[in-house]
Amino acid sequence: MLLGLFLTFQMLPIYWLVRMSLMKPADIMASADFLPKAPSFDNYMTIFTDPTWYNTYINSLTYVILNSIISLSVALPAAYAFSRYKFIGDKHVFFWLFTNRMAPPAVFLLPFFQLYSAVGLFDTPFAVALAHCLFNVPLAVWILEGFMSGVPKEIDETAYVDGYSFPRFFITIFLPLIRAGIGVTAFFCFMFSWIELLLARTLTSVEAKPIVVAMTRAVSASGLDWGLLAAAGVLTILPGMAVIWFVRNYIAKGFALGRV
Repeated sequence: MLLGLFLTFQMLPIYWLVRMSLMKPADIMASADFLPKAPSFDNYMTIFTDPTWYNTYINSLTYVILNSIISLSVALPAAYAFSRYKFIGDKHVFFWLFTNRMAPPAVFLLPFFQLYSAVGLFDTPFAVALAHCLFNVPLAVWILEGFMSGVPKEIDETAYVDGYSFPRFFITIFLPLIRAGIGVTAFFCFMFSWIELLLARTLTSVEAKPIVVAMTRAVSASGLDWGLLAAAGVLTILPGMAVIWFVRNYIAKGFALGRV
């Protein structure tokens, strides 16, 4: 019973968001009924038919997917190196790498803005994707290193004795053994990049504006369009739900076995 009450309390804001998305702004402000008054899908139709809205979703998905791919591509060999090899300053480098994740994004706003403006990356999905790597790569290395350290080194040695090259061993044997860690890492990289606002707002203007930025500027002559904002909010939840659905089994293993 207590668990049911807690889940109901947690789901209430999501239900209220869905309720608002099905109503007109005037009805939202005039009524506080639990069920939506005169429900309609006009707000969703506006988002799906207005380029200024649906393009922001495409922009967000573009730089989030790019960031996840880049972060995993960099973090996998780096985590393997920290897990399997000992070198001078390895612990210090590992700690320094993770301290970048501890810094607030606001610290890097000005350097990123000037750098990307100078090289022509400003207002492109690549700018946001690369900026988010500063925070996602350390987190990805930290998580993956915990999973890789749990794999016995004898597996590596046995594969080399059997004649496997390192790329073949790494792709066909090692990566399947840590697929739970890869799933958990991809989830955290996706979620941070999807919900991050400060860097995405500073490094984009018009062409690459993401949905989180578009929602902060949904102001008309009559004020905030609450129904449209609620519909956009509902749609921003769906990608996260999809990612959780696909990696749900890996997340459970990640919290049980990995460094999460």
